[in-house]
Amino acid sequence: MTEYSEPWGTFRSENFVSNESSLQWVIPELTRTVKPGGVYLGVAPDQNFTLITALHPSIAFIVDIRHQNAVQHLMYKALIETSNTRAEFLAKLFSRAPLAGVDTSSSVDSLFAALDRQPADSARFRENLQAILTRLQSVHRFALSDSERTSMQCVYGAFFTQGPELTYGYSSECRNPGPNGYGYGGFGGGAPVNGMRGYGGYRMPNYRAMVSETDGAGVNWSYLANEKNFRALKQMEERNLIVPLTGNFAGPKAIRAVGDWARAHGAIVSTFYVSNVEQYLFQQGDEAQRFFANVETLPVDATSMFVRSFNGRRFGGMSDTMTFKPQSQAGRTLEIVSSIAETVKAFREGKITVWGDVIGLSHE
Repeated sequence: MTEYSEPWGTFRSENFVSNESSLQWVIPELTRTVKPGGVYLGVAPDQNFTLITALHPSIAFIVDIRHQNAVQHLMYKALIETSNTRAEFLAKLFSRAPLAGVDTSSSVDSLFAALDRQPADSARFRENLQAILTRLQSVHRFALSDSERTSMQCVYGAFFTQGPELTYGYSSECRNPGPNGYGYGGFGGGAPVNGMRGYGGYRMPNYRAMVSETDGAGVNWSYLANEKNFRALKQMEERNLIVPLTGNFAGPKAIRAVGDWARAHGAIVSTFYVSNVEQYLFQQGDEAQRFFANVETLPVDATSMFVRSFNGRRFGGMSDTMTFKPQSQAGRTLEIVSSIAETVKAFREGKITVWGDVIGLSHE
């Protein structure tokens, strides 16, 4: 984390939870295409866990410009390592008493129904937060700074105060400090409707909805869909194989360092989940070109895939001939994929100049 990371940057939102409700729609194709055992690259919070448990990489690096995202992944690391089951993990994540009436065979819906019966407990929040910090500092020897400990309190506090209704749109006091300094607050965009909370004209999926989603054919690939998935994730965390990094996709260090690591270990980057980061890079000078120059240094093969999120033509650079069938009832996102090697080839040939060029190389 220290050697491969870059200076902290900022983003317009804290992204505690994904808003990509169609994330799983591309997983069936990815499982047929992507070789297990490679290096996974991703961005943002726990939606990566669902892709990781489905695709079985040997190691995962999560690169995000927001250092708070790395802190959130450290929180997840501590909670997952110290939880034996999904029920235990959810109780700790949301500062609740142990869930009653469920077992390792329980469905995701049953787990959340049991969670709803347990109110959030401020004493458990304080105890669990201290346990998280103690594990990270005393067991793993992370030298957390004062700002990182404050960030951890904000991150864990978001899950405590908002519960499983936490959405992408929530903003903590670390982003918007109150008049008296640190506290809890932010915006949630109104009451959730069918697991979605409105914000900015869209209905945002909450945490509960995200881990309860399916691939469109009724199969839930989430890391909380069953105990097998959770145990696989737990084993990776215990072996320190999910590595959160702080870095700009267009930066000089983080992505190239992952490529160097993969090359030194005779591995390929099998999957790169970029969400919709590219659209912002195309709005920021030459950052998109620098990003694809970074990708060009990664060891890949013909099966290596990009996974990206597409929000329609709201951001410009889209061709009117592009047609994608809706994947989300909320109409929020489409999930699309493309070959990393083919994308790099197009970049080399000067065929990528706007974000629409990237989308044009992608398919559902």
